[in-house]
Amino acid sequence: MANRYKSDLTWDDVTPEGIFLIRRKFIAGAAALGMGSIAGPAMASKYSTDEEPNTWEEITSYNNFYEFGTGKGDPKEHAHMLTTAPWPIEIGGLVEKPGTYDFTEIMNEMTVEERIYRFRCVEAWSMIIPWNGFELADLLNFVGVKPEAKYVAFETLVRPEEMIGQAWNTVPWPYREGLRLDEAMHPLTIMATGLYGKTIPNQNGAPMRLVVPWKYGFKSIKSIVKITLTDTQPPNSWNQILPNEYGFYSNVNPKVDHPRWSQASERRVGGGLFAKRIPTLMFNGYEDEVASMYEGMDLRKFY
Repeated sequence: MANRYKSDLTWDDVTPEGIFLIRRKFIAGAAALGMGSIAGPAMASKYSTDEEPNTWEEITSYNNFYEFGTGKGDPKEHAHMLTTAPWPIEIGGLVEKPGTYDFTEIMNEMTVEERIYRFRCVEAWSMIIPWNGFELADLLNFVGVKPEAKYVAFETLVRPEEMIGQAWNTVPWPYREGLRLDEAMHPLTIMATGLYGKTIPNQNGAPMRLVVPWKYGFKSIKSIVKITLTDTQPPNSWNQILPNEYGFYSNVNPKVDHPRWSQASERRVGGGLFAKRIPTLMFNGYEDEVASMYEGMDLRKFY
């Protein structure tokens, strides 16, 4: 597959945020008038929401990335220390082509598109984020998934000399996450490598992070260095730390409260301190696409 993403973009190469938003409104208007598709870079996917994205500043300045500190501004302040090239990614376990692949090697095989997704943090705040990325299924198909595989496990980089938050025992390092194989192969599940058409910033998970938009944000593990296909459910860090509060699935569910706060509504970042909270949607608004994967499961037990 041809690579449609330039992984070494500079600020001079990219579309400014304001032009990006104007282009999106023009495309939406053209579609409504039956004008068909508009040629140009970073065309939005059919899976994208038409909600207005948060600004670049909001998305890159308000983060949870404990490898750089526990404050929302810590990642932006400290992540510049992280070296992201070269970036080897170990892919192993129940795959046909195990090995260590450099990020650039992977990008040469992937097709990247724009995905504008809702993002819902378990802390009850949310954003609308214009990612650029490729479907995780494409990467898994590239390495070949063996029939006995049932889960996909992920690990974040451990490099305390550059990720200063790892000097503290906030979570057991490396940060770990996992998905069931059908979740990993779902077309909504992407590996994000960009933001607003620009190379993804370090504080947002450079050079490659998982994005699973119907799950709480902590499932979307950042700065991935290891992917393992397995036949057993892998550990995930927050479940290891607080098993009574965070489960393996952690799908967005307004009907199931966190033990310490309600999940029925959320605060949209950028709306101001006194902005009206908005109702949280089942599966973060992706119910039609993903609910069938959980038929027969008790929706009250996703934690």
